[in-house]
Amino acid sequence: MTASTARSPRTLIVILGVIAALVILALTVVFTRGEPAQLDESTPAGVVQRYSAAVIAGDESAAAEYLTDGVRAECSRFEQFGRGDLAVSLVSTKERDDSADVTVSIASSTGNGPFGAAESGYEDVFGLVRVDGAWRIESAPWQLAVCPNAGLK
Repeated sequence: MTASTARSPRTLIVILGVIAALVILALTVVFTRGEPAQLDESTPAGVVQRYSAAVIAGDESAAAEYLTDGVRAECSRFEQFGRGDLAVSLVSTKERDDSADVTVSIASSTGNGPFGAAESGYEDVFGLVRVDGAWRIESAPWQLAVCPNAGLK
C-alpha cells in the first residue's frame, strides 16, 4: 500500500466528517431560531412590534396601552379584520424629536382555494408621538387598528 492510497480513505473520512458537522450546525440554527428578537420598547419600532403582536394575538387591552389617550377615547367600533392570518415586518423608521413614522410590510393570506391560499402584501405606516417621554401610536394601518373602549360608550 502506497502513502497516497492510505491517505485517500482518511481524506474522505475527514471530508465526510466536515460535511456532517456543517449539516448538524445548519439544522441547529434553523430549529433554534424561534421568535424574532424583541426590539427596545423605548423605540418607535419596539412599540409597533409589541402593539402588532398584541393585536394579532387578540389582546386589545395590551395593544391599547401603546395608543395615545386621544385615540383610545375617540375610536368607534368597526368590523374586525381576520388578524390571525397577518404577518407584519419592519421596513423602516423615521424618527424626529417628538414624532416618528414606522413603515411596515403587512402580508395576509386568506382561504384555501383550488390554487392554494390567496396572499397579498403591501406597506403601510404607523404614526407615533412622544407622550411623557414614551412613544405612543397615534395612527395605525386599518388592519391593525383596535378600539378597546367602544363598548363602554
